[in-house]
Amino acid sequence: MTEIEKKINDLRETLRYHSDRYYNDDAPEIEDYEYDMMMRELKSLEEEYPEYDVVDSPTKKVGGKADNTFESVTHTVRMESLQDAFSSDEIKDFDKRVSDVVSDKHYVVEPKIDGLSVSLEYRDGVFVRGSTRGDGDVGEDVSGNLRVIHNIPLKLKQSVPFIEVRGEVYMPKRSFEKVVDRQLLNDEKPFKNPRNAAAGSLRQKDSSVTATRGLDIFIFNIQQIEGKVLSSHKESLDYLKELGFNTVPFYTRVDNIDDALAEIERIGEERGNLEFDIDGAVIKVDEFSNREQLGSTAKYPKWAVAFKYPPEEKQTKLKDIEIAVGRTGVLTPTAILESVHLAGTTVSRATLHNQDFINEKGIDIGDIVTVRKAGDIIPEVLCVNAHNSDSVYTFPTHCPSCGEPVIREKEEAAIRCINPECPAQLLRNLIHFCSRDAMDIEGLGPAIIETFVEEGLIKKTFDIYNLDYERITELEGFKETSANNIRNSVEKSKSNDLSKLIFALGIRHIGAKAGKLLSDHFRNIDAIMSASIEDILEIEGYGQIMAESVVNYFATDSAKELINKLKASGVNMLSTNEIKDERFAGMTFVLTGTLPTLKRNEASKIIESFGGKTSSSVSKKTTYVLAGKEAGSKLDKAAKLGIEIISEETFMGMIK
Repeated sequence: MTEIEKKINDLRETLRYHSDRYYNDDAPEIEDYEYDMMMRELKSLEEEYPEYDVVDSPTKKVGGKADNTFESVTHTVRMESLQDAFSSDEIKDFDKRVSDVVSDKHYVVEPKIDGLSVSLEYRDGVFVRGSTRGDGDVGEDVSGNLRVIHNIPLKLKQSVPFIEVRGEVYMPKRSFEKVVDRQLLNDEKPFKNPRNAAAGSLRQKDSSVTATRGLDIFIFNIQQIEGKVLSSHKESLDYLKELGFNTVPFYTRVDNIDDALAEIERIGEERGNLEFDIDGAVIKVDEFSNREQLGSTAKYPKWAVAFKYPPEEKQTKLKDIEIAVGRTGVLTPTAILESVHLAGTTVSRATLHNQDFINEKGIDIGDIVTVRKAGDIIPEVLCVNAHNSDSVYTFPTHCPSCGEPVIREKEEAAIRCINPECPAQLLRNLIHFCSRDAMDIEGLGPAIIETFVEEGLIKKTFDIYNLDYERITELEGFKETSANNIRNSVEKSKSNDLSKLIFALGIRHIGAKAGKLLSDHFRNIDAIMSASIEDILEIEGYGQIMAESVVNYFATDSAKELINKLKASGVNMLSTNEIKDERFAGMTFVLTGTLPTLKRNEASKIIESFGGKTSSSVSKKTTYVLAGKEAGSKLDKAAKLGIEIISEETFMGMIK
């Protein structure tokens, strides 16, 4: 294999990987500009060395592939992608190619919305089906999820025998911010950008989830139509408005390519003020008759081109570094910059990611740095151009929100505050504390907790057990009955088993099962708080990281204060798990399938009451696999390892 052939093959594999991450996983790892440049390099090499060209090259593919989550839809009219241009010279080359085929032509210039391309089909004015672009030929039927998007009309203002339109589903910036806030609140990985948020939201199995994401749509093309003759793109967009569609927000018809370039520049200057993301501007030949003459390549229409705005870079001074504490306790650094005009907006802040990023770039306060804003993502510091000193900025050793020491756990880039009472994390911790698997305080859901925090009724976790119920009845939407229901639920939670309290504390790496193991082993909170790492490592199922996390948590003054306050409020601090005898001591059961009479949680409680443990996976340490109907692959693994498989009947005989 030659060096050129290897380079081409490596580029193809890299592009296929990143295309899959972008289109199918909605989780891009590189910026669009970097991907576009690799695609351009591959295309150039394929043109220069045609002997290495292949039919399945990424340069010949459109978008992603249809997923098996939804039914496939074969597009009658292919949903093509657009050829990209990155300079005015390339736009002028496009104009020349058009002019070589057609003489009398006009262009329409419109913004290129950064979202997920979809097709909508209507019969007799009624919405019948909607699908994603997929690979251009085959997409996914996402009709149910499209129906819940407010700006998609289910019935048109005029009855048309049949029309198929193409649009871009996107997530407005304000909706994106709300979704990310909710994800952070629930300790979920947030979406990277609005485009991926839109794609992930549209492909939800449950349309009620899609309905909460605030998606919107712009329609920008008629794919096919019956019962109406249209002669140009601008005429079709005007007609789409008459039918009740939310068309692409602005479009301008121009007479020549210079006017088109001027409009591209105007859109570029305006994009920072838009409520939605755009990643370029599109120039389309207006007359449909001219489009027919021009035709298409295997991938692109020859009558349109997309100008991509390059990521803009500028130098400025880094005046300060601000450390914010997220709702999960992670300390996040932000660069405070001397303001610069970048990608249509004034930029005075940029992300610095984490301490490793700062160390790698050698960043310190007072440095002259290069800042980039690729598309409409958060600006980032690319490099240092001039150092202010020989030192590198170092994170504080104590949380800027609560003053408690911060930690960096093994194999983690994040530096974190683990104080359960940290004001910056309060809301998220309260929601977790009251959740069903934790203290199970019915009536204290996320919205009510947020209200109580805003009203000053809850400032720390232990305030839950000292609520002013008279004041609650004075709040809008609350009555004496609802206040009493909350009071009863709070009182009831005081008698929970210690394991539920351990989980409710939100200790890093300690889930519900790990909380139960800790509770069953030590039996009371004081023993847990005084336990060493070595003591905790004696528990089967606990590793070094989990043990260190428990010890570090209870070493904080705030954790000690919280436990003392909860004790004073009458919250149970003992394990109530009754051990009848030790017949299953040292044994581990794995439950699989549907048992005839017992629910799995009932069987688990019985096993634990006789000193045994349950596990979710089969291993050499498994003693028995308790199997019911429709048991899965765990049976095969048990058979391979020679582990005894028992029925419910056998199990019931063991506990008599």
